[in-house]
Amino acid sequence: MSLFWIVIRELAEIEAMATSKKVITREEWEKRLNDVKIRKEDMNKLVMNFLVTEGYVEAAEKFRKESGTDPDIDLATITDRMAVKKAVQAGNVEDAIEKVNDLNPEILDTNPQLFFHLQQQRLIELIRNGKIEEALEFAQEELAPRGEENQSFLEELEKTVALLAFEDVSNCPVGELLDVSQRLKTASEVNAAILTSQSHEKDPKLPSLLKMLIWAQNQLGEKAVFPRITDLSTAKLEDPPV
Repeated sequence: MSLFWIVIRELAEIEAMATSKKVITREEWEKRLNDVKIRKEDMNKLVMNFLVTEGYVEAAEKFRKESGTDPDIDLATITDRMAVKKAVQAGNVEDAIEKVNDLNPEILDTNPQLFFHLQQQRLIELIRNGKIEEALEFAQEELAPRGEENQSFLEELEKTVALLAFEDVSNCPVGELLDVSQRLKTASEVNAAILTSQSHEKDPKLPSLLKMLIWAQNQLGEKAVFPRITDLSTAKLEDPPV
């Protein structure tokens, strides 16, 4: 991320100068970019980190062969992790729990919040499928005891059970629990827990670096006028408005 460090360096230099905005031409900016050398191996590691963390096992295997970049994890475990994630995303929470325990029973044994959220998702799926009696029984037997021990869990349980009070969930203030986004949220939490258990970062490095780049550009933009990247998908420098 050579551009990030150039922005930071420029910002530090400007801080020591006058308060008026400095104008940096495209020619000067591109020269600074070209003067910074980034090793291809480091860029390849960033790409591999993203593919592994996000679960693109086929792409990771192909990239390994093409670039010679070894992943820091057994690629076979990605398939197992993605099977868990897909099960949650499909609403098959019981299956997901079984798969997690097959991978590593300690994940749920040592993470009561994750286990509660999976059980909460099971309750949501029962309500979604109209199994009201089963949902009430499940809430009372499996979730209520955990709520008694943890105030946060109790509040989440009450919020979930509130779905039962509305025939039309579109008018329910907690109707978002039935959105696909809730499944994705739970699946992401499980995915992160599995990665952590495998001594791997739970979030890919590349998005964080891009956020740092945006932040650095915004900081520099308060002190200088310079070409910046506004579309991260193309990474093209755009001249500032005249």
